[in-house]
Amino acid sequence: MRLNKYIAQSGIASRRKADELTLQGKVSVNGTVMKEPGYDIVKGDVVEVNGQIVKPDSRKAYIMLNKPKGFITSVNDERNRPTVMELVSDVDERLYPIGRLDFNTSGMLLMTNDGDLAYKLAHPRNQIYKTYRARVSGQISAEKQSKLRNGVDIGGFVTSKAIVDVIKQTERSAIVEIKIFEGKNRQVRKMFAVVGNKVLDLERIAIGELYLGHLKQGHYRKLTQKEIQYLKEC
Repeated sequence: MRLNKYIAQSGIASRRKADELTLQGKVSVNGTVMKEPGYDIVKGDVVEVNGQIVKPDSRKAYIMLNKPKGFITSVNDERNRPTVMELVSDVDERLYPIGRLDFNTSGMLLMTNDGDLAYKLAHPRNQIYKTYRARVSGQISAEKQSKLRNGVDIGGFVTSKAIVDVIKQTERSAIVEIKIFEGKNRQVRKMFAVVGNKVLDLERIAIGELYLGHLKQGHYRKLTQKEIQYLKEC
């Protein structure tokens, strides 16, 4: 088993993050710092991350969390800000977030210790749409909607086609649902900024066919077997 997969299945981090930790010299194998992410772990190897021995967790956990604003989507934070881990502290398995929601964005966040599933869902090539409900300043004209749907340049990156629906519009603001499958930093906010609208409030309400529903902010629930199977097959 490759080192990054071993770490991911231990519930420490995603495979991509595991590679970063390895290159930073924070991973050791049998007491020796290992900086080769592609190293193959064999039976009997002792793997440590930041001085802590880790082992793959055979019990898989899949959680849907309704993240409130004011929480960092990270296992820990160098600035000691609240992290989403505080909201799932009573879960026995060691979890980590799949993807990110920025500090001021609320809504659906999936968490797991299944490294393979996390890698799949986080990779844009799989084109799993994430649905956001945004309250923005000003109006969203037909021209602006067309630009968002066809992709906009958010600073060296042109977004793929999005699905955009205006739910409600007044003279001063609009509520818009937008579906994207990419996950660039603050992407939705940047997309609306390009067409001249500031995001006042942003919530992720769905990932693929999984919807947040009536799950309260700050609360979580375990995914059903049907939902887990859907994520593995989508």
